[in-house]
Amino acid sequence: MADIGKICMLAKKASYDLATLDSGKKNEILNAVADEIEASKERILEENAKDIAAASGLSEAMKDRLRLNDARIAAICEGVRDVAKLDDPVGEVTETWTRPNGLKISKVRVPLGVIGVIYESRPNVTADVAALCIKSGNCVVLRGGKEAINSNRILADIIGKAIEKSGVISRDIVAFVDDVTRDGSLAMLKQSKYIDVVIPRGGDGLKKFVLENALMPVIASAGGNCHLYVEKTADLAMAAEVVVNAKVSRPSTCNALEQLLCDVEIANDFLPLVCEKLKSNGCVVNGSKEARAYCDYIQPCDEDEYYKEHGDKVLTVYIVDGVVEAAERVNTHGTGHSDGILTNDEKAADYFVAKVDSACVYVNASTRFTDGFEFGFGAEIGISTQKLHARGPLGLKQLTIEKYVVRGNGQVRK
Repeated sequence: MADIGKICMLAKKASYDLATLDSGKKNEILNAVADEIEASKERILEENAKDIAAASGLSEAMKDRLRLNDARIAAICEGVRDVAKLDDPVGEVTETWTRPNGLKISKVRVPLGVIGVIYESRPNVTADVAALCIKSGNCVVLRGGKEAINSNRILADIIGKAIEKSGVISRDIVAFVDDVTRDGSLAMLKQSKYIDVVIPRGGDGLKKFVLENALMPVIASAGGNCHLYVEKTADLAMAAEVVVNAKVSRPSTCNALEQLLCDVEIANDFLPLVCEKLKSNGCVVNGSKEARAYCDYIQPCDEDEYYKEHGDKVLTVYIVDGVVEAAERVNTHGTGHSDGILTNDEKAADYFVAKVDSACVYVNASTRFTDGFEFGFGAEIGISTQKLHARGPLGLKQLTIEKYVVRGNGQVRK
């Protein structure tokens, strides 16, 4: 087993130096990382092919999530360079005031310190997270899943070499735990002396495991049982397009639609329309007895399906009677990730937005927009579904905290 304690200790030591780097130096590192990844494309594809070859037991949607190609590597490089172009939140003074005794107090944005990230499947996460952490002044300890171990390992090595070549700072600012066992994860989650916060990026199982075992604070970033409610006044043609996009454009992502709530007043017209479009896109549709009465394509399912993040071209349908029931259903069955309403009734939209307790609530738009790039944050480190510190896409600003800087001229407390 790798010496995880030493890896984390070195990252902590490096974090104090990284916190002092100016934006220009951090951008220099990021551009060097993008250049090195671009130059190493063939090596990356070779290692990714090993992961794909070993992924025979995975669904096609999960294989797609794992797969790299020329276009996706180009997108990774573009993403790293885009992060370099973003405004640096570190050092931003968010508030300043002067006390009667002359003390000048300021709130200043600073890095969190060392961020641990445990993630599954998608190798692009390695570069996305490293870039965001470097720009926000945070060291990162990466631990990817076994499905993408070869891809993650080569990317982490390339990033480390690029940092080293830049000559700006130690490569320890981006650490990689080359241990995909449960014991490796547990050892990392015990490093509260060195890791300031840990972020799980994956399914509910990973989130639960991290929350139960971490000794440091956790920003829960998982679980996408996303809902769309088609309210009775909705434009049905528009609603059908949004539903299909939310479900089939990338069904394995955490912002993909899993549960469709249809108002009983428009079910007879809407369900056959949307099911025909879903069918043509290879999507399986399951639903309640009430839903099946409106469309023969809908198959039976049990209650567990309504709590499930399918991660594939599978959608579950439920009939509701009005926005009140729809909102209650989302709050009961959802994971607080991304949920929306399709409607032409402003009062219904306002009620849904106020009532639904999710990180991102949509009105007449696909849930697939819950993403750092789409929100203008650049790459994101994950989607937080909790309420402390940060919620929703975690971009640069969300990877900082505020500290108080107090300036005086000899004041003493009486």
